[in-house]
Amino acid sequence: MRSTLFILTFIAFSAMPAQAQGPVMTFEVTTIDYGTIEKGADPMRHFKFTNTGNEPLIIKSAKGSCGCTVPTYPQEPIMPGESANIDVRYDTQRVGNFNKQVTLTTNETESTHTLTIKGEVKAPPTQESVPAGNGGLKQ
Repeated sequence: MRSTLFILTFIAFSAMPAQAQGPVMTFEVTTIDYGTIEKGADPMRHFKFTNTGNEPLIIKSAKGSCGCTVPTYPQEPIMPGESANIDVRYDTQRVGNFNKQVTLTTNETESTHTLTIKGEVKAPPTQESVPAGNGGLKQ
């Protein structure tokens, strides 16, 4: 009797339609490594994502972990199946290693995502000063 009840309960739940999943933001990558770049190099990187859910995705905010990391994001809803980018600009005038985060807030059930950019900005090589003329030698 118990096994019959269990089987009927299992069949009833299996036959129920799945609950609506809502919007789902799916990224190709969540970390971008700039590698080693020179001071003043291209500051922009793009995080591509797709709304793999079944409702429009709304990005409410995108905040960089400091003023040197500036994200921009689509202001309009991203429809199911559509793709878009979160563009992140890092201040490549700052020499040294960096590891920065961008926090996104959306209308998903799990409403936040964290994106990471990292790398190293090297100062351009300095030119050694070369003496003018004959190098100060008497002729």
